[in-house]
Amino acid sequence: MKTTHPPISRRDFIEKSVRGAGILAVASTAMQLETRGRSADSAANAFAYDVGSLAKTDPALLKYEEVKRFTVPGSEPRRLELGPEDKVYVATKNGVSILDRDGGPLGEVVSSSPARCLAVAADGTLYVGLRDHIEVFDAKGNSAAVWEKAGGKTWLTGLALGEHDLFAADSGNRLVLRYDRSGKLSNRVGQKNKERNVPGLIVPSPYLDVTLARDGLLRVTDPGRHRVEAYTIDGDLEFSWGKPSNAIEGFCGCCNPVALASLPNGKFVTCEKGLPRVKVYGADGTFECVVAGPESFQENAKRGSVHDLSDGTMGDLDAAVDSQGRIYVLDVVARDVRILRKKS
Repeated sequence: MKTTHPPISRRDFIEKSVRGAGILAVASTAMQLETRGRSADSAANAFAYDVGSLAKTDPALLKYEEVKRFTVPGSEPRRLELGPEDKVYVATKNGVSILDRDGGPLGEVVSSSPARCLAVAADGTLYVGLRDHIEVFDAKGNSAAVWEKAGGKTWLTGLALGEHDLFAADSGNRLVLRYDRSGKLSNRVGQKNKERNVPGLIVPSPYLDVTLARDGLLRVTDPGRHRVEAYTIDGDLEFSWGKPSNAIEGFCGCCNPVALASLPNGKFVTCEKGLPRVKVYGADGTFECVVAGPESFQENAKRGSVHDLSDGTMGDLDAAVDSQGRIYVLDVVARDVRILRKKS
């Protein structure tokens, strides 16, 4: 029997998953800042930022152009991934919708509860992250395995595949779970550890993503600190980049970035919510350009703006990269995917 879960508010998530006083303080401060940003007398507030002034992107920074757009079948899309032959896989309320590279429907894989994240192997094996566990399907869409629940406050929001491992971003426990391909949990990455000089991730709401880069290091979003952290697969923190800033090269709002993708040249694509933006950064974290700005996601921006504490999971973007280096962007509010290529 299929089960569904009602939408959870940012407040519910914080109360259930982030009870540390320090983390709550970070979330509270960020929310207050966003509230100031929309106040009527923000001009008189030296600490406020003008969201309206950030909603327009400098055309000189826009280095990508949209070449195609298609609607996603199925309700409540959350994440997307590209598989063999650039097939498009979209996690939805019912499972995973499979499309060709131009958006033509190819099929659907039904999961036992709403799919929240996914990863696709070279042989077509599909790994689907539900809220608290992972289900595996073969290339034909047949169920192959159901992995054990990780326990605790698990809330899976991102998956990344390695040659022998699968890495699952667990926003509820604020860490990345490392599994082998049989589903055995072998390690936890990003967990606070003073001896290893790992400060621990700050995740005020259910947004945490992970990608395995070409240099063999994991890149993990640390949305509460507004940065991206690089770890070895064994959990050593190598370096980080990113900063909280209203300027285009930084990340603003309560918790950003919310999604990551790797480009073939070793650079990274980041997605932000609240003020929806997609950007490209160099391997060292140097800001390079904008893929798409808030003006491209107007409805998303309305849903993602902070009207109260219940809308933190409404506005969201995700990105994936195809074999040609084109960037696919999922707008969960508009329920569409845009394909963007770099301008000549």
